[in-house]
Amino acid sequence: MKIVAICGAGIGSSGILKVNTERVLQRLGVSATVVAADIDSVARVAADAQVILTSEEFVEAIGRTHADVVVVHNYFDTDELTQKLTDAVG
Repeated sequence: MKIVAICGAGIGSSGILKVNTERVLQRLGVSATVVAADIDSVARVAADAQVILTSEEFVEAIGRTHADVVVVHNYFDTDELTQKLTDAVG
């Protein structure tokens, strides 16, 4: 499974989201590759992703995708991430 965390530049908030997602997945016992990327590279980086994590502001810019696009409101809230990842990956 591949999960892509998207933000504007691909280094700040997506990096935080990546690390917290990896922590949550580990606790859930789910194996996945988590990648941080910027919005300009989303089509290339997320082409084979099953889940894209992002904020509300980037949803439209993601465009058409086969991945589940999950809006995360607080990148530091592991309870929110746990719930949304559980819903997205089963």
